[in-house]
Amino acid sequence: MIHRFICFVICYFFGTFLFAQSDTTITLRAITGLQYDLPRFAVKPNQTITILLKNDDDMAHNLVIVKPNTRLDVVAAALKLESKGPAFNYVPASPNVLVFSKILIPNETETLTFKAPAKEGAYPYVCTYPGHGYVMYGAMYVTTKPLPPLAKDANVPPSRQAEEAAHAHQHEAPSPHPFAREYPLLYRTFMPDCGPAAIAVALSPTHSYCFDAGKCYLRYAWTGGFIDNTDHWKGNGNALAKIEGQVYFQDQAEFPIRIGAAEKLPKVRFKGYSLTKRLPTFKYTLDDIEVSETVQSLPQDGGLTRTFVFAKPLRELIYFMVQDERVLVTVWPAKTKTKTKFQIPKGTQKVVVTTKKK
Repeated sequence: MIHRFICFVICYFFGTFLFAQSDTTITLRAITGLQYDLPRFAVKPNQTITILLKNDDDMAHNLVIVKPNTRLDVVAAALKLESKGPAFNYVPASPNVLVFSKILIPNETETLTFKAPAKEGAYPYVCTYPGHGYVMYGAMYVTTKPLPPLAKDANVPPSRQAEEAAHAHQHEAPSPHPFAREYPLLYRTFMPDCGPAAIAVALSPTHSYCFDAGKCYLRYAWTGGFIDNTDHWKGNGNALAKIEGQVYFQDQAEFPIRIGAAEKLPKVRFKGYSLTKRLPTFKYTLDDIEVSETVQSLPQDGGLTRTFVFAKPLRELIYFMVQDERVLVTVWPAKTKTKTKFQIPKGTQKVVVTTKKK
C-alpha cells in the first residue's frame, strides 16, 4: 500500500512537472511603426499558451489570432463594423477568429491564455484597429519543425523581411520609429474627411497628403506642416488628427479610376504598402487587377504626381478629373479629354497623374 502511494506521488509530481514544462509564456509588445516587436513565434500543437500583451506604442492596438490565410478577411470585416467598432474592440464576429484581446491604450497590458490548435500551420496574429491590420501582423507557427528564414517568410510583414535581410548583410537593422527626422514620414491615424483607415504621409516638412486605405485612393493634400495627434493620444484613440496647414486639393470623385465603363465603380481591396527610401507605394486591387500607386511631390511643393502601375495591360481606363479651381490636373497617356474625365488608351500599364497648384 505504501509502495503504491509513493509511486502515485512520484507519478503525480513528475507528470505535473512535465505538464508545466509543456506550457509556454510569450511577451508580445505593440511598438512604434505599426508593428509587434515579435514578427513571429513558434508553439507546439495543443500546447497551453500565455501571451502577455503590452502596448508600448502611443496609439491604441489589439491582438487577434486567426485561422491560416484569413487575416485580410478578418481585417476587412473589422472595418465594416465602422462606428460599432469600439464596442466590439474592432473584432468582428467571425469563425476565423480564434483568440483576441480588448483594445489596449498606451501603456496598458492584457494576459491571454489559450490552447494552441492541434493542426500545424501558420496562424496570423493581427491588430484589427482600423487600418492597422494591413501592415501590423505576425505569425504564430504551430509546429514541431524549424521555421523558414525570416527574410523569406511570407507570413510576416515585408518590412520585417527587409529588416532581417539588411541585418544579415549590414549587421544593423533600420530604426522602426515612425518619426525619424528623415522624410517622408508615414503615420496611421484618424484623419478628418476620410474613412477610418487613413494613412497620413509627410513628403517633406511642408507638404503632406492623406491616403484612404479603406477605399484605396488619395483623399486630399495640404501644405504648411504635418499633423497634430495630441487629442488622439490623450483620448480613447478615436479623436481626429489636426491638419497643420492648408488643404489645396481634395478628391471628390468617389473613386477616380474606372475600368471599361465610366459609370461603374470598381471593387477595391487594399493590399498594404512597401517603402523605398521611406516613400510609400500603396498596393491594392481594382476588380481583382493588381495596382501600385506612388505619390510624390512636385518641386517647391507645387503639387503632386501620382504614378499608377497595373499588373497587366488593361482595356480602356477612365480617369475622373477633380472639379477644383485650385488645381490643374493632367493625365498621361490620355486619348481624349472632357470637362470631367480623361480617357486612357487600351493596353496601358502605367498612368501618371499630375495635380498642380494654380
